[in-house]
Amino acid sequence: MKRLLFTLACATAIFTSHPAFAGSGLPDTDSLMHFRFDGTDREYRLAIPDSLDESRPLVIMMHGYGGKADPDRFGMKQAALKHGFAICFPQGERDTTGKTGWNIGYPAQKGMKTDDVEFISSLAEHIVSEYNLNPDNVFCSGYSNGGDLCYLIADRKPDEFAALASISGLTMKWVLNSYESTKQIPFIEFHGTADKTSRWGGDPDNTGGWGEYISVPLAVGYRAAVNRCTHEVTETRPAEENGVQVIVHKYTGGPEGNDVWLYEVIGGTHSLYTSGLELGEEIMNFFNRYLTRPEN
Repeated sequence: MKRLLFTLACATAIFTSHPAFAGSGLPDTDSLMHFRFDGTDREYRLAIPDSLDESRPLVIMMHGYGGKADPDRFGMKQAALKHGFAICFPQGERDTTGKTGWNIGYPAQKGMKTDDVEFISSLAEHIVSEYNLNPDNVFCSGYSNGGDLCYLIADRKPDEFAALASISGLTMKWVLNSYESTKQIPFIEFHGTADKTSRWGGDPDNTGGWGEYISVPLAVGYRAAVNRCTHEVTETRPAEENGVQVIVHKYTGGPEGNDVWLYEVIGGTHSLYTSGLELGEEIMNFFNRYLTRPEN
């Protein structure tokens, strides 16, 4: 993706001539858009702020298993536009059970042919080219099944994204055994210790039916090791009014400055809606740390 040229001079021409900007202005998530990938018509929603950050960044936000492209979940759209980021919400395909999602190798996804890592990469490249965004400032986030895909992207496409953010995601055992991570990428994970779907302690025996996966601390620790982080800073935040406690583990000190953060939500469930965290804001603040700024 980074082979694309970032030509800021042609931005005015694109925004005035492209049909997506006619009439009501910039594209918003009210309408489904379409992208042809691997012979299939894929859907997504896209919003571009009236005033893009000078870095012209893009966030891809992936929904959970059985979900849909939902711009309002976790406040991601509002936070992205506030920070001057374009944001895309792609729609996952249906598996053999009829559930929508991202192909991460669940037992229910057996026989699913979609390569969703390639799809997300290709979709991001298409949007960057179509709307003259910066290929060095493409970020990816996902919830649950979408978070699982973030871990796989970290192994397969770390050079195509500036940073990754997972909400209640996990690392499948087969992913850990199949790929040897060699490239660093900033990573942040939000996870509840009482998550009964994507268990904090992992599920090495596949008792939950999702397949075998490792514990959250081990998965995040592996990403910190890949980034060659040398320090851990622990921040215990004041308890929320609902009593929920959040401990932020920040793994820092890597040679390229690529941090790995883990938000340990004590007693938090899979959705994290009751955590008191403004997830969209937390994610965008993390992404802002890794923006490539244009030279003046």
